[in-house]
Amino acid sequence: MLHRGNIGGESTIHVITNANRHLYDAELLAHFRLRHEIYVFERKWQELARPDGCERDQFDDQNATYVLAIDKDEVVGGSRLIPTTSPHLLSEVFLHLTSVRGLPRAADIYEWTRMFVIKSRREGRTMGEQTRGMVICGVLEHCLDNGVTSLTALIEMFWMPLFHAMGWKLIPLGLPELISGEWSVAVKMPIDESVLESTRAFHGVSGRALVTLQARLGRGNPRVRRAR
Repeated sequence: MLHRGNIGGESTIHVITNANRHLYDAELLAHFRLRHEIYVFERKWQELARPDGCERDQFDDQNATYVLAIDKDEVVGGSRLIPTTSPHLLSEVFLHLTSVRGLPRAADIYEWTRMFVIKSRREGRTMGEQTRGMVICGVLEHCLDNGVTSLTALIEMFWMPLFHAMGWKLIPLGLPELISGEWSVAVKMPIDESVLESTRAFHGVSGRALVTLQARLGRGNPRVRRAR
């Protein structure tokens, strides 16, 4: 079993908002560079290429929340959340993919995008699942702590069996479309404590994933104080 906020050693899961991002300047920059490496060079999404080597879009603004896995000051995984009451990927770019059920927008619904794990953490079943699982648990914990009841996302369809295995319910919002060589579909995903517990059980995660702000400020030993 994994320990709280720990991935095979020193990794911890951090939530970065507009209020605390001044504490994470280096990690956020590394995260944007990793997104560029993964989405542009690995996945060949050339429309995202930028001269500065940082993958940012119009939704990386003050409304964005980032959930990052950090191992000894190295970002090894991450994800992004956007309130659906603000402009987001589905509302501004892929609205047509919600044509069947419509686009859910409410204060208790966030859009979930830009999930990634670095290549070295994807090599081997155990490590890849641990890193990914801790990031997903961190996303769920942050959302449930803040009254979020559902997530929306544009997901590649090969992810659907994994989410079902984790105990999630995925509600398609429209018909699938071939995007960058992968069939993708817009979905709504209700979340609650039972989804968090089944996700923890699937990945072998024991206890909470997120670290506290106090732990971040005491960077000499980020394992000292954890959220409970």
